[in-house]
Amino acid sequence: MVTAPDRLLRRLEWKLGRRLDGRLQGAYRTVWHGTGLDFTDLRSYTPEDDVRHIDWNVTARLDEPHVRQYTEDREMTAWFVVDRSASMRFGGHEGKQSIAAELAIGLARLISQGGNKVGAVLFDNVDRKVVPPRGGRDQILRIARELTRTDGVSSKGATTDLSEMLRLAATTTSRRRSLIFVMSDFIGDPGWERPLAMLTHRHEVVVIRVVDPAELELPDLGLVLVEDAETGEQILVDTSDPLLRGRLAEQVGAREDALAAAMRKAGVRPHRVTTDQDLLAVLIDMVRRSGR
Repeated sequence: MVTAPDRLLRRLEWKLGRRLDGRLQGAYRTVWHGTGLDFTDLRSYTPEDDVRHIDWNVTARLDEPHVRQYTEDREMTAWFVVDRSASMRFGGHEGKQSIAAELAIGLARLISQGGNKVGAVLFDNVDRKVVPPRGGRDQILRIARELTRTDGVSSKGATTDLSEMLRLAATTTSRRRSLIFVMSDFIGDPGWERPLAMLTHRHEVVVIRVVDPAELELPDLGLVLVEDAETGEQILVDTSDPLLRGRLAEQVGAREDALAAAMRKAGVRPHRVTTDQDLLAVLIDMVRRSGR
């Protein structure tokens, strides 16, 4: 029996396939690095060399200074920290949650092909799931299964505690320096920039902010009932009212400025992904921007 996660992974493999592998498989290795060094060779010492790399045993035997040469260990552990709160279910193209899931699975597939391990931290206010890092296609299927679950989703009534999500990620990934993808719409309680900065201090962090175009510019749909996805509060608004549209545009601008300032304070450059973007284009642009 073919399950929904298996169908999703097969669809992504068909959709991305060689188009992604041929353009990014070598590129990601020079962008996202491993955690250690491998000894490869010895050579004669030169004045420009770091004296800490001198091999004193070989130097004593040959009566000439020699230094060790190393290559970077490309093996890495990647984590996907995914916001599964109520606000992530908003939006077109099956919602922001669906886009985050497809991005996570696509990146996990790309990274795991190099023999690397991938894990996941899935968070909402009432349900937290940690998938320990492993390699192989079965691991990606397990992460896909968790990302496509519809049971246990957060109930309405409280905004997302993003600080707690990031603290959970820091605790879970504390054993080894890792590559961490944080995927969220960043709609939640303020004050998350400090935990994010602490996470970036130890790990290489890639922030992916998922938004829907309707959150950036209110569509003119006439009289509609609007509901806060986090709290469940409802209000009837006239989306064609120019005064309302103007006020909302100002609020969106202020929110974007505040978010950008918080990201700068945390020391990250987020990738903003909208629900109407092409997945392949998003992945390629993400790696290219990280490379720069």
